[in-house]
Amino acid sequence: MRLNGKPTLTIWLNEDGKTVDIIDQTKLPHQLVVENLKTTEDAARAIKDMLVRGAPLIGATAAYGLCLALHEDASDESIIEASDYLNKQRPTAVNLRWALEVMGGHLKPLPVEQRLEAAYGKAAEIVKDDIEVNRRIGLHGLEIIRKIADKKNGEPVNILTHCNAGWLATTDWGTATSPIYHAHREGIPVHVWVDETRPRNQGAALTAYELLHENVPHTLIVDNAGGHLMQHGKVDICIVGTDRTAANGDVANKIGTYLKALAAHDNNIPFYVGLPTSTIDWTLNSGFDIPIEERSEDEVLKVWGALDDGSNAEVLITAPGVKAANPAFDVTPAKYVTGLITEYGVIEPNETAMAKLKHKQQEARANDTNNLVNEAS
Repeated sequence: MRLNGKPTLTIWLNEDGKTVDIIDQTKLPHQLVVENLKTTEDAARAIKDMLVRGAPLIGATAAYGLCLALHEDASDESIIEASDYLNKQRPTAVNLRWALEVMGGHLKPLPVEQRLEAAYGKAAEIVKDDIEVNRRIGLHGLEIIRKIADKKNGEPVNILTHCNAGWLATTDWGTATSPIYHAHREGIPVHVWVDETRPRNQGAALTAYELLHENVPHTLIVDNAGGHLMQHGKVDICIVGTDRTAANGDVANKIGTYLKALAAHDNNIPFYVGLPTSTIDWTLNSGFDIPIEERSEDEVLKVWGALDDGSNAEVLITAPGVKAANPAFDVTPAKYVTGLITEYGVIEPNETAMAKLKHKQQEARANDTNNLVNEAS
């Protein structure tokens, strides 16, 4: 996607061939700062402090974080230790664990002296695959937007989204935003209602920022305006992302998503979730088994923004001494989800469809493994 007209990824390898570069998303939208990750500790801090966020990008950062650990020690013990350390940084997004398992499974059969180069190659492959997966999600979601547009007689398709499931949450395209970007580039009139998404304002700071740079028409709204807009016929479809999806189709996404799904259900508005299948945790039969991260109360009590003099500051919005709770995610039961937009197509979140999706995913991974074996031989 584009920043200031220039195609940009969210994570890339520095020219030195070792350092990993990321966009520090805590500085957006007021400052575009590139952070250099030189150690595994740097990568862990980037994940925990949300310099990077969004399940796919967290996974990619963890993969490169493991690469950085192997410069010191490429033994099995080092891989296990670094993976455990990185995996502890964010508990909800399953892509973190998934990426580390992919990396470990690829590296451990190799001789120690080959592991460092192979690790960087595999991390780059994870990034490349994520770009393609998100592109496919966009194409499948585009079909849904086309059908709505056909009934709008040239009027824009009004799409409501929550938090940021855009290219800043992935490596490119995004999940929830990928169908929007594809529709916009095809010339379909779209308009996006962007929830500000308290407490970290990732809709305001990130989604609106993305849409602005892609010239996609959008309007920022406070979180609780969504239901009002739905009641008045101003929302045609909701598309959100997910940090972890259970085997039954329940989805965990940024806090407040559940309320949007309830409002959409009450107003007969389709509610879709865009996700790569790597975000599905097949070990969990219910979304209510997903661990919900409780983050610092400072994210609720304080806001970061630009002052009139152009400087940036974090300011307290409550009286000193006020206490806050900060659950980062909530769970939307599958019964409120119209469909899951995946790289394999749009899936109904029911037992039969999810079982078929799991089989497709297993077949695809088996084919990838066979291809690697054939290449090696």
